[in-house]
Amino acid sequence: MTLQTQRELGPLNTLALPGRAARFARIANADALRDPALASGPRFILGGGSNLVLSGDVDRLVLHMAIPGKHLVGEDAEAVYVEAGAGENWHDFVQWTLAQGWPGLENLSLIPGTVGAAPIQNIGAYGLEVGERLQSVTAWDFERQAFVGFNRDDCRFGYRDSRFKQEGWHLSGRMAITSVLFRLPKAWQPNCRYADVAQELAARDIAEPTARDIADAVIAVRQRKLPDPAHMPNAGSFFHNPVVAAAQADALKAAHPGLPCYPQPDGRVKLAAGWLIEQAGWKGRSLGPVGMYEKQALVLVNHGGATGHDVKQTMAAVQASVREKFGVALTPEPIFL
Repeated sequence: MTLQTQRELGPLNTLALPGRAARFARIANADALRDPALASGPRFILGGGSNLVLSGDVDRLVLHMAIPGKHLVGEDAEAVYVEAGAGENWHDFVQWTLAQGWPGLENLSLIPGTVGAAPIQNIGAYGLEVGERLQSVTAWDFERQAFVGFNRDDCRFGYRDSRFKQEGWHLSGRMAITSVLFRLPKAWQPNCRYADVAQELAARDIAEPTARDIADAVIAVRQRKLPDPAHMPNAGSFFHNPVVAAAQADALKAAHPGLPCYPQPDGRVKLAAGWLIEQAGWKGRSLGPVGMYEKQALVLVNHGGATGHDVKQTMAAVQASVREKFGVALTPEPIFL
């Protein structure tokens, strides 16, 4: 491990926003976190940078988690257990599990980022959240100077939420996830309940899909809807789908019959943020170098040369438009640093 100073972070965040880290270290081995040089001062744990808005220079130690490795830990009558290092690319890991004949993560194909960041956000797509497949997490606790483990219940998963966010560890840098253990059930059932995936499978004339078929369908749908950060910098879905009281959802549905609504177990209703943004006139619209993607209004994109300030301006304008038209508050998904 080598400590660097004034490291440019633009290439390490998918929005390609400029900013320098006062101190920076690339962590390719979990034991490197024991180094006393990392123990004090403010820290930020950086994964793939796909869920990050960089506001400018960062006056703290940035630890770029790049721990590799993936392997089968074991199996029982009900599941196989697979572990991956925090630095593994998430999509590549999912495709590797499928290639080994271990289905279960296919609905989460092509989500950007790293394995270590996945539990923090409890990433999810097309009817599956990573918390449903997670067995445990191993992390380095800088306060205790020890490795600690969290089982699935310990992680307190919620919609795009986890204990790592609830406790503020993702911002304070207290915890650095080093590896994640997944439980992939042997009694696999296809999850095709999302219309986009079902329609893609139907277009391919696939009535009884395999996990590979579902992964291919998800990849095709995402590639049509979402820009590649390598060609158009973005942070994926920029806003949470808002969850509102049933009465508010009923009133909105009556006024706007096309509004997609998804009842939740607690009686509330989840609304489609992308639909709200599009109806508010922001699909394909920009404010300076930042705008909402022309094919998917939920995705905020950097058309070139944007700063964190530009992102915040566009975000605030979109939030104001949706609030004025629908009376609904949108909350951003990314971390602001």
